Amino acid sequence: MTSSRHAWHAALFLFGFVICAANASSAEQVGSKGGPNYTGIEQTDYINKFIRQGWKDFDYTPSEAASEGEWCRRVFLDIIGRIPSVKELDQFLADKSPDKRVKLVDRLLSDSYVEEYARNWTTLWTNILIGRSGGTERDSLINREGMQQYLRRSFQRGKPYNKMVEELVSATGNNKPGNPGFNGAVNFLTQKLEEEAAQATARTSQVFMGIRVQCTQCHDHPFNNWKQDQFWTMNAFFRQTVALRRYEGGQDVVHVELDNQDYQGPTSNPEEAEVFYELRNGELRAAYPKFIDKDGTEKKLPRSGFLDDVNRRQELAKLVSKSGYMPVAMVNRMWAHFLGYGFTKPFDDMGPHNPSSHPELLDKLAADFQANGFEIKDLIRWITLSEAYSLSSKFNSGNKEDDPTLGNQPMFSRFSPRQMRAEELYESLLVATEAHKTRGSYEEQEAAKRKWLGQFIIAFGTDENDEASTFDGTIPQILMMFNGEMVKKATSTETGSFLHRVSLERTSSTEKVNKLFKAALARPATASERQWANIALRGRSNVVEALQDMWWVLLNTNEFILNH
Repeated sequence: MTSSRHAWHAALFLFGFVICAANASSAEQVGSKGGPNYTGIEQTDYINKFIRQGWKDFDYTPSEAASEGEWCRRVFLDIIGRIPSVKELDQFLADKSPDKRVKLVDRLLSDSYVEEYARNWTTLWTNILIGRSGGTERDSLINREGMQQYLRRSFQRGKPYNKMVEELVSATGNNKPGNPGFNGAVNFLTQKLEEEAAQATARTSQVFMGIRVQCTQCHDHPFNNWKQDQFWTMNAFFRQTVALRRYEGGQDVVHVELDNQDYQGPTSNPEEAEVFYELRNGELRAAYPKFIDKDGTEKKLPRSGFLDDVNRRQELAKLVSKSGYMPVAMVNRMWAHFLGYGFTKPFDDMGPHNPSSHPELLDKLAADFQANGFEIKDLIRWITLSEAYSLSSKFNSGNKEDDPTLGNQPMFSRFSPRQMRAEELYESLLVATEAHKTRGSYEEQEAAKRKWLGQFIIAFGTDENDEASTFDGTIPQILMMFNGEMVKKATSTETGSFLHRVSLERTSSTEKVNKLFKAALARPATASERQWANIALRGRSNVVEALQDMWWVLLNTNEFILNH
C-alpha cells in the first residue's frame, strides 16, 4: 500500500470496522435455540443435561445457537488450529443432512486432516510442556524439534493420553533427532532438574494432575490441602534423574541425554537416599518417595536409591498415569480449550479451595475418558458436539451475569469469545490467502512460523519459568496487523496473489466481495456491508486495489481476530 493511500485506508478502516462491529452484535442466528439435539451420543447427552441444570439453577437463559458459519469456523480453529477455507466452508454450508456437524467433527478427526490435527495439537502441547520459547535460546538444554517430533508422531498415531503421560514422565534417551538413542519425550524434563528438580516436581503436578504445588516447596499451601512434605515426597521421585550435557567444541551444549542413576542422598547413604527440606522454623526433615492419590490413598516406595531396587521416576510415571487426578485434570484442560474456561478457574489449580462449577459432570466425563482408553479424539467429539459449544457468543437479557470477567463462575450459557492464539492467526492468514497451498516441508513451515512468533514472546526467569506474550492487542500486534510483513503479503496485489486471482474471477462484484468475507469471517457480507463495499469499489478505478482496501479492513476487524 502506497503512502498516498494512507488517508483512504484509515477512513475505509474506520467505516468498515463500525459496520462489521455492528454486524457482530446483530448477526442473524441460524438454527433452533440451544443447538441441535445429538441423539445417540451418550456423553454429549449427559453434558447437555448437566449444563442445562446449571442454567436452571442460576435462572440463566442460554444464548441463541451460533450460525452455521460461526460454528464451522469455531470448530476448525479449535480442532486443527485455523479457520476454514472458502471451499471447506461452502462444503459444510451446502450439506443439508441433520448430522452435518457430527460428520464435520469426524472428518476433522479423521485421516483426511491428520497432519493438520497433529500439527495443531503438537503446537499446543509443545507450548504447555516447554513453553513458546523453550529450546530457542542458545544455552537451552531443550531441543524444540525433538519435543515436536515426539508429540507429532504421538498425535498422528492417536496415542492414548495415559500412554503419553507415562512416556513423558519416565523418558530416558537423547533429546536431539538423528542421534543414537533419540527420544524426543525427554525434552519435557531436560531443563527442569536444576535447583533440586523443583520445576520437574511443580510442572508434573500442574500439567498432568491439575495441582499447583510450587508454593508448597517452602510452606504448606495456604488454600488447598497440599502440605510442604507432599512437595518433597513427590520431589524425591526425581532424584535419580540426571541431564547429561554433551558438548562439541566451544561451550555450546549440542544435545542432552536424560538418564537415571543411583542416588545416595545428602548423607551418602544410598540405603536411605532421603531428601531434606527445611520448615519455616528452621527444622530439617527427611522425605522419601511417596505418592498421595486424589482419594487420599498413599503409595510409598522403598527408601533405597539404588536403581536395581527401585526406579523412582518410572514408578512415578505409572502412578501419575493411573491416578484419579490425571483424567480429571485432562478433561478440565480440554473443556477450557474448547469453551474458554474450565470447570474451575484457573483450570490447572484444582482442589477443595477451588470448587468445580459442575463437579458431577467433571467426574463423569473423567470416568468415561478413562473407560474409553484415554482416547483424546473421543473427548474432543463429546465437547464439540455439546449444546454449550454450539451457542452464540453474544449475551442476551437472561445471561448477562454469566460473565467470568466479573468474577462469576462460568455456567456456559454462551460461548466465550477469545482472541486467536498467535499460532492460529498465522495459520489462518495463510489459509485465508490460500498461501498454504504452496508451503514447504514441515521443518521449513515450523521455522518460518517460529521466526514470526518470536516478535511476540517474552520469557522471564522466574520460579515458574513464566512467559508473557505481546500478542494480546498491544502495540506490537497492532503494528503487525496494520503493516507487518505477513499482512503485506496477505494484501499483495501482485500477479498470482490471492487478491489478483479474485479480481480475475468471472464473477460479479458482489460475489467477489462475498468471497473476501467468507475467506476472513466465514460468512457472506450483509446488506449494509455490501453497501460499504460498493462505496469502496466506486471510489477506486482499479478493482484489485479496491479489493485490497476491503481485504485489509477485514483482516483488521475484531471479527477476524477473535474465535467467537
